Formats: sequence, C-alpha cells, structure tokens
Amino acid sequence: MSAKLNPIVEFREDHRKIRDSLLSLASAAEARDVAKGRDILGQINVMVGPHFRYEEETLYPAMKEFLGDYADSLIKEHDVAIETAKTAARLLGQPSLTEEEGKDVAKAARALLVHVSNCDGLNILAERLSQEKLDGLGEHFAKSRAEGVPLLQWADTIRKAKS
Repeated sequence: MSAKLNPIVEFREDHRKIRDSLLSLASAAEARDVAKGRDILGQINVMVGPHFRYEEETLYPAMKEFLGDYADSLIKEHDVAIETAKTAARLLGQPSLTEEEGKDVAKAARALLVHVSNCDGLNILAERLSQEKLDGLGEHFAKSRAEGVPLLQWADTIRKAKS
C-alpha cells in the first residue's frame, strides 16, 4: 500500500510552486520572452489542472463546513483564473509580444497571486477537519494528480460537463 498523501502539506507545496511559476511568467512576459513565457504557462497549465479539480470537486465542498456558501465564491475566482490563463495562452501563442501585451500578461500573472495567497489560507481551516476527512481529501488529491488533466483541458471538458 502506498503512503497516504497529506493534503495540507501537498496543497501548500503546490501553492509555492504556482507562486514561483506566476512570478517567473510575469518576468518572462515583461522581458517579452515569448518562448520562455509559453514554456512556463505550459507548466502552470499541467500543474494547476489537477489542483483546481481537487479544490472544486473535493476541498471546497469540505470547506462549506466552515465557510458555508462563501466556498462557492472560490469557484468564481477559478472562473477568472481560467479566463486569464486562456488570454495569456492566446497572447503567448503569437510570435512576439508588444510591450503592452507583455505588461498585460505580467499584470494578469501577478493578479492571480492574490487567489494563490487567499486559497493557501484554507489550510488553516483544513487543519480542523477530522483525520478521516483529511484522509479522504488526500485520496481525492492523489487521484486528481494521477489523472493529470491540464487546466484548460479540464475547464473545457470535465468542469464544463458538471456545470
């Protein structure tokens, strides 16, 4: 039997990686380094897909115990993040960026840091969940990662089918 995934530790570690990737994306965009920006955005897409899926399908419903309907507003934040990622992908799909486009991508990447920071705060609440619930969260997080559906693919298929 494999070791259980600790959802609190893994969640925080994901947020650190996402934070660093968004800061790198902002720097690449400001430098108008399209190839580097595209590469970083691709990494974010792969990393964030399973993370968002876990949050929406498992963590946010569990957080209703503490937050009530406010947990639903976190899904609306994901809507904004997904649209931002699509815009960045469209801009970085071009052969080059204008200075203004580079600033737009950088600004969008930095704006997403607010969600990363707010979302990481859910860990303080998750610590109050029973061990049984934490084990269930860990199983779902591991399953989401194992399936590995990238963000934009998940948003346009699995997520869309559930709404």
